Amino acid sequence: MRTTRKTLTFDLPFTLSRLDEQQPAGTYTVDTDEELLEGLSFLAYRRVATTIYLPFAHSGSGSLQAVPVDPQELEAALRR
Repeated sequence: MRTTRKTLTFDLPFTLSRLDEQQPAGTYTVDTDEELLEGLSFLAYRRVATTIYLPFAHSGSGSLQAVPVDPQELEAALRR
């Protein structure tokens, strides 16, 4: 298993289907977990999970929640 971490910056507020509320514009951390595909003559990985870290609504700064997200939906929200 390997995890890739990146930051995405949203210039406008955005929504995702798994969230009840609109998220404010800003920079967010996203982790992508991938597993190694066995039995190939070259290294290849398959994505198994994508998670975005969002601030908890109505809590102090620094409190984050990990929310699983569809990577295609996340990219579409970023393009909007």
